[in-house]
Amino acid sequence: MDRRKFFRNGSLFTLGTTLINPFQLAANDVGSDLFESSKKAKNIIFMVSDGMSTGTLNMADLFLNRKTGKGSNWLQLYKDNKIKRALMDTASASSIVTDSSAASSSWGGGVRVNNGSLNVGPNGEEYLPIWQKFKKAGKMAGCVTTVAITHATPAGFCINSKKRSAQDDIAEMYLDLGFDVMMGGGNNNFDPAVRKDKKDVYAGFYAKGYQIAKTRQEMLSLRNDKPILGVFDEDAVPYNIDRINTPELKSKIPTLAEMAQKAIDRMKDHKKGFVLQIESGKVDWAAHGNDIGGLIYDQIALDEAIKVAMDFAEKDGNTLLIITTDHGNANPGVIYGKDANTNFDSIQKYSHTNEVILNSFNNSTTVAQIREKFEATNGTAVTEEEAKILLSYYNGLHKQEDGLYNYKKLPFKALAEIQQKYNSVGWISMDHSADYVELAMYGPGSDLLKPFVKNTDLHYLMLEAAEVENKF
Repeated sequence: MDRRKFFRNGSLFTLGTTLINPFQLAANDVGSDLFESSKKAKNIIFMVSDGMSTGTLNMADLFLNRKTGKGSNWLQLYKDNKIKRALMDTASASSIVTDSSAASSSWGGGVRVNNGSLNVGPNGEEYLPIWQKFKKAGKMAGCVTTVAITHATPAGFCINSKKRSAQDDIAEMYLDLGFDVMMGGGNNNFDPAVRKDKKDVYAGFYAKGYQIAKTRQEMLSLRNDKPILGVFDEDAVPYNIDRINTPELKSKIPTLAEMAQKAIDRMKDHKKGFVLQIESGKVDWAAHGNDIGGLIYDQIALDEAIKVAMDFAEKDGNTLLIITTDHGNANPGVIYGKDANTNFDSIQKYSHTNEVILNSFNNSTTVAQIREKFEATNGTAVTEEEAKILLSYYNGLHKQEDGLYNYKKLPFKALAEIQQKYNSVGWISMDHSADYVELAMYGPGSDLLKPFVKNTDLHYLMLEAAEVENKF
């Protein structure tokens, strides 16, 4: 195939004005001469650390280096010069600061949409999601995540919805579309005992021949000749640091790397190949909560999955591996000071997230109990005054905190500010940022990558790398 001719006559140049908005370049700014590749990508694995600021990537590498003597798999790819690397602009149609649904839709539909929507434009126009395009081309398709499988990032590759919050509907769309592997959390959207309409969505998947796993052991024992639905918790699965240090969770909940391996094993022998999205979704949630234990360990969860994907891609030779994030969040980093090394190393003693710690307190908790809790979970007791500050949020003496994913109005910000004295980690906010983000590629099609891209460019790059025409 003449790839330049394909690209000139195909996907990118048939978009017309749908790509034009104040936050992006004209479509023809992507030079067709840069979309020339020597080999077709049979498979595509697209990995997302949701809400990963550059500081998050940096701190996970520092943490692993200082704890184990070996850094992250992601940055090792840079050190070994194995990948192509770029910066990516993450804006949505409505803002220079995107949310996850618009960000995923930029990859999924190839067009920037407003925050809050999934592959649906401001006037209701729908853009066919890329995993549907690949299914129509004969490939297998799947998603695995640490949040609900119906959440914004996996949904953006798969379905159209005016509202990202319509997760019950999204679960039914997955059933109708017949994706081959879907794993994560989200029982609330499948279980008739929890759904508002009492519909048994699991029954529909069973009727279509799906294997359904609800525990780690069930997932590991699944056969590789039937489609898979894995749902391992009510909403998101537990944070990685809490799973590691809680025997019951460690036994019940699979790691992201284990889900990724199972998904690859299920689809790798398909004659027309497969596409797979792998998301560490709670990196974003931890950033919203300024929760350093949750942040670093869930970034490490993605990093372990990177090794699974890279091992397969290197051995297979026909797989395009894409590793990135949809946007930054909270922009954390290690702050200068004479005790920065020692303070940052104290995170190695953390055994649970701030979410678990703060949920263990109530208005009957004493100052001594708070100090004991931090001694046990952070390796260092907070001062009496710091304990009193936290306690004030539970006894009505201090206004409760708001924030995305802070349903119980826990004092995440107050705790992060206290912990900064002990771990030297600072945060600029508790929300998304407009930062340009890291993007890495390996395998056939990676030579299509320019040093600086828009998020929408990845939609067309994937189609071009796999030689799938944008005609659906």
